[in-house]
Amino acid sequence: MPRSQSRSDLARLIDEARRVVVFTGAGISTESGIPDFRSPGGVWSRMKPIYFQEFVSDPDKRREAWSRAFSGRAGWTGRAPNQGHHAVARLVARGKAGAVITQNVDNLHQDSGVPADKVIELHGNASYAKCLECGERHELAELKVGFEKAGEIPYCRVCGGLVKTAVISFGQAMPELEMRRAEAETLDCDLFLVLGSSLVVYPAAGFPILAKRNGARLAIVNREATEMDEIADLVLHDEIGPALGEIVPAG
Repeated sequence: MPRSQSRSDLARLIDEARRVVVFTGAGISTESGIPDFRSPGGVWSRMKPIYFQEFVSDPDKRREAWSRAFSGRAGWTGRAPNQGHHAVARLVARGKAGAVITQNVDNLHQDSGVPADKVIELHGNASYAKCLECGERHELAELKVGFEKAGEIPYCRVCGGLVKTAVISFGQAMPELEMRRAEAETLDCDLFLVLGSSLVVYPAAGFPILAKRNGARLAIVNREATEMDEIADLVLHDEIGPALGEIVPAG
């Protein structure tokens, strides 16, 4: 069972840690107004996901996917970081946290000031697009012009390949480089700090287990209980922004 459930105990664990890895899920971003994926009222209860193979093989599905992306119907972008994101950014800036592993696609860690090379995005990023062939980055604002004016499905300006938002879709392979980086950071930490994840989506949810087995402490801050609460050193059922804002104050 977890030893403690107070903000002061979490502050102590962070203070004692040599190297923290922060692992974030939808719960940190719902406090910014970003909808989550799976709960009632979440994204997938309002629209059926488009699977990767559907996007690749069906022009109508591609058009629907781009219509969703440009309309913002999923609600994954366009919000501001909250005090939880800013507290995480301070942990990174102060050298306490070496990396942020995130399941989120909203770019809010980068927007809060975490250097992009410190953010490991397991499920991609909804704020830009990439070519599926050569990996060239494409900005959504540029692609939106042709789509809205002429109904043009985006293709890569470099190689002519299919372009897709940089979100990892259902049925799409997990990004190998990010998975390797996340594993390396997990194995190097002595405190694995989970913020706002239900810890039910694998393979991402395997990282806190790996950290614990490797001897790191495990702390979970989430509004609801998770299946990993029993193995955690600390569980805090709290609002992430207010809790982290108090534990990691500015200044």
